[in-house]
Amino acid sequence: MKEFALHPKLEADTIDVATLDLSLVRLMNDRRFPWLILVPQRVDAVEIVDLEAEDRATLIEEIALVSNALRELFHARKLNVAAIGNLVPQLHVHVVARFESDDEWPKPVWGTAPEPYRFDELERRLASLRYRITPT
Repeated sequence: MKEFALHPKLEADTIDVATLDLSLVRLMNDRRFPWLILVPQRVDAVEIVDLEAEDRATLIEEIALVSNALRELFHARKLNVAAIGNLVPQLHVHVVARFESDDEWPKPVWGTAPEPYRFDELERRLASLRYRITPT
């Protein structure tokens, strides 16, 4: 039986934030956008419909949890939520806080060249996200 493993591209492009009941929560290493990625820990899941009904319901609640965290922490104008997966076949859901002042507004952020976090920024961002997202 295969064990769950994070896709190498997600491992390289993101930073661990938290582990929820179903999903890993990862921060996209792009300082321009508060951008989280949920990765359901299910082997061979490519699409949301590949999940069992209970896991789909859990995923929606986890999307709501991280969406609310981003909205409360960053006062976003809009939240972009998408499970695209054209480059990375492993099921993952992007949740991005968007602002009219951001570099790409109103265009999508997918496929743009990232600006990695500086160490001090990353530590602050992770601390605030972990405080808001991590179950007690």
